Amino acid sequence: MTPARGFTYEERGDGSVVILHHGRMATVVRGNRKAQFVREVADGDPQLVMARWTGNYRRGNERTARRHPRNAH
Repeated sequence: MTPARGFTYEERGDGSVVILHHGRMATVVRGNRKAQFVREVADGDPQLVMARWTGNYRRGNERTARRHPRNAH
């Protein structure tokens, strides 16, 4: 898997966190989830954490996995 790149985040005055991907807003995190997000960023790889929180971590292998025999319906 290629490491995630291009993610940044900004903590806003209203208590929310905006996650940006290449300068464009990807998602907004508020409330209890914001505290969890900030902890995860501090404890792990910030790029991978932000990719997971935005749902931008599944790229490239979905089609291949769909065709795999164990995934046949």
